Amino acid sequence: MKKITVCFPYLNNSHTQALADQVFQSEAVSKVLVLTEPGVDFPQKNVEVLHTGNIFAAGTYISIKERLDSDYLLLVTSKSQLTIGQFGIERFLQVAESTQAGIVYSDFHEIKDGKNYPHPLIDYQIGSIRDDFDFGSMLMFNSSVFKLTVEQMGTDYRFAGLYNLRLKISQHNGIVRVPEYLYSVKAVDTRKSGEKQFDYVDPRNRSAQIEMENAATEHLKEIGAFMEPDYKEIDWENGSFEYEASVIIPVKNRVKTISDAVASAIKQKTDFDFNVIVVDNYSTDGTTETLKSLTTENDKLVHLIPQRTDLLIGGCWNEAVNNEKCGRFAVQLDSDDLYKDENTLQKIVNKFRQEKCMMVIGSYLLTDFELNEIPPGIVDHKEWTAENGQNNALRINGLGAPRAFYTPLLREIKIPNVSYGEDYFLGITISRDYKIARIYEPIYLCRRWEGNTDAAIDIVKLNTNNAYKDSLRTFEILARKLKNKNE
Repeated sequence: MKKITVCFPYLNNSHTQALADQVFQSEAVSKVLVLTEPGVDFPQKNVEVLHTGNIFAAGTYISIKERLDSDYLLLVTSKSQLTIGQFGIERFLQVAESTQAGIVYSDFHEIKDGKNYPHPLIDYQIGSIRDDFDFGSMLMFNSSVFKLTVEQMGTDYRFAGLYNLRLKISQHNGIVRVPEYLYSVKAVDTRKSGEKQFDYVDPRNRSAQIEMENAATEHLKEIGAFMEPDYKEIDWENGSFEYEASVIIPVKNRVKTISDAVASAIKQKTDFDFNVIVVDNYSTDGTTETLKSLTTENDKLVHLIPQRTDLLIGGCWNEAVNNEKCGRFAVQLDSDDLYKDENTLQKIVNKFRQEKCMMVIGSYLLTDFELNEIPPGIVDHKEWTAENGQNNALRINGLGAPRAFYTPLLREIKIPNVSYGEDYFLGITISRDYKIARIYEPIYLCRRWEGNTDAAIDIVKLNTNNAYKDSLRTFEILARKLKNKNE
């Protein structure tokens, strides 16, 4: 039988003893490595202590490699209470042997309030390069692949060691998911999805984010998908437009917020003509009647009801930007949100004029429904830089708001008819060839309330969203590799 080394972080004696006892029930396990802080020991037969502590540091994997004398490494990344399922280790091994994958991971159960809840994961793709890809808490590595890859890891990352390791493994080896619940782990982070999504822009995580960016950039270079900031230039002042800019508001059943959003757009003070195009996607809650009333009060407001009944947010954007009333620049405003003041639109158009870019992304302030600031406050996405933004965009999950575009480019690209990720698609697609400019001061108010579509989504929907964005990254990485090859 192939032999396995199991490695996991130390929490306390009782927890560590219990997990060691579990894994040794499998005849395939030959050794246990326990990762502890310096000065902490755990004396037990067949257990070796590594004083490395940090499961995410590159040095940890160098230390593991030096002790690894088995065919496979089963790595536990969580310090939480963990229970291995019936023949769970054997199943990991069976799949690893069958697929010859570099890494195998599996679905699991989360333990909440003493009960097990299914936590399915998603399959790994070429585009699964975001650093928060969910592998769960157990990963099995082919030891030969692991050792060879660790030897190639030249950077002594404190935070991005595991991230760097799996990116490098993915370049030449499969990463395989077992769609079975092979273990259970006690939930630690029980926040709702809407509360977790801003973690990567928290300034407290900046040091880790810089390392993650460096690792992702290195990976893109190694696979031939890295892009130099050498952008196409287009004279977008050519062409005839009745309006210089249009504020685009797709809406469906937002009677509670649509009037505020429209008023926020209408009151903009500019040195150019603009209008506000609201695409009303067959609302049934009184939104349509509200918009009809607002249209009679202001000639800047264009109320569109599409002929098609199969449109999602992206499709509504296509309706707006292909309308003859759409201005030279199409500027986002969600039906839940507001512009910070009457100068937002002017600042965006000024940025287009100054930078000669194809897309502008601003910064926003997160608020509750009554416009009181809530954590994390200002979201400015300063992880975007002029030098590497187009590459780092493939690592992160969002690019910011509000977003504004050169309208003829949107008409050429076409926007996917989806209600999640359409803005991210535009950002990574445009950045392949064209310059994107940023405004790092808050010019937008993003209101969080129970009506937000992403306030508290379940794991199945979250997986669907993440898998879709990973597919967008996959398409984009392949396109960038092809572009680099052809050039």
